[in-house]
Parts: sequence; C-alpha cells; structure tokens
Amino acid sequence: MTPQERAFLSLIAWSEGTSTSPITKNDGYDVIVSGVDGPEVFTEYRDHPFAFGRPAKIVRHVPLLTSTASGRYQLLLRYWRSYQTMLGLKDFSSDSQDAVALRQMKEQGACAHLANNDPESAIWACANIWASLPGNTYGQRQNALGELLEKYNEVLATHTNQA
Repeated sequence: MTPQERAFLSLIAWSEGTSTSPITKNDGYDVIVSGVDGPEVFTEYRDHPFAFGRPAKIVRHVPLLTSTASGRYQLLLRYWRSYQTMLGLKDFSSDSQDAVALRQMKEQGACAHLANNDPESAIWACANIWASLPGNTYGQRQNALGELLEKYNEVLATHTNQA
C-alpha cells in the first residue's frame, strides 16, 4: 500500500468519525454505527458484527433508517459478504477491513487519482461509498471538501515521514 493510499484510508476513518470516536479502543476498527441508543463498539473480530443475525441498528425513527455499518470504514454487512468471498478474507480484523476499503477505492478509481496526486478527485470518486464524503445523496452529515483535503495532506505528511 502506498503512503497516499494509507493516508486516504486514515482520511475515510476520520471523516466517518470512527478513528476519532471517544469509545473506540482500536482506532475505529471496533466501531458500530451510532444509533438512537447511542454509540457502540464490538470486540469479536471473527466476522462482521451483524453476521449472526443481529438486527440492524435503528439510526433514526422518522423516517426509519437502519444500518449494519461497522468497523473503521463503516462497511455494511451486505457488502462484507461479497468482499469477504472475493478477497478470501477469514475474519473482520483490521487487515481485512483495510483490504475491503482499499478494494473499494480501487474499484472507484481513487487509487489512480491518488497516484496522480489528485486527492480531490479521489474523494469525489468515493462519495457514493462513504456517506461522510461530499457529493452523495444519502442525506447524512457530509464533511466539507476543503476540510477533507486539509486533513488528507496532514495525514499524508505523517505517512510519508513513516515510510
């Protein structure tokens, strides 16, 4: 994984609010979508937290919105199963969560944009996956593009210095 890809993964986690959640004990990899009952984490990584029939969390009552979004990148159970099979993943560990998010980025062309030093296009390319990115129609909180670019550059400098 390139420093740009690592930085973008960190940006997504920051934007989704998982890595900065006050209840995370694992850099956001353990966060379940916040619902009407408040924030929650999970501690068992053998599979997606909703894999064994747990009902989706109620995010809001009117109009009703439920979600199975879990982990650092708030992956829905319905997508987890496909990516788990496609990538041969054995669990919902941090490595598996990173692998799925990286695959989603590649499918959207974001990695090519990052390789061309164009994080703005990468953000727009991924807006249909992550509700916190601008440009989607999910009706949820979106972060401003300028704030996202500033954060990306900040995180990229950290990842570049570690490389």
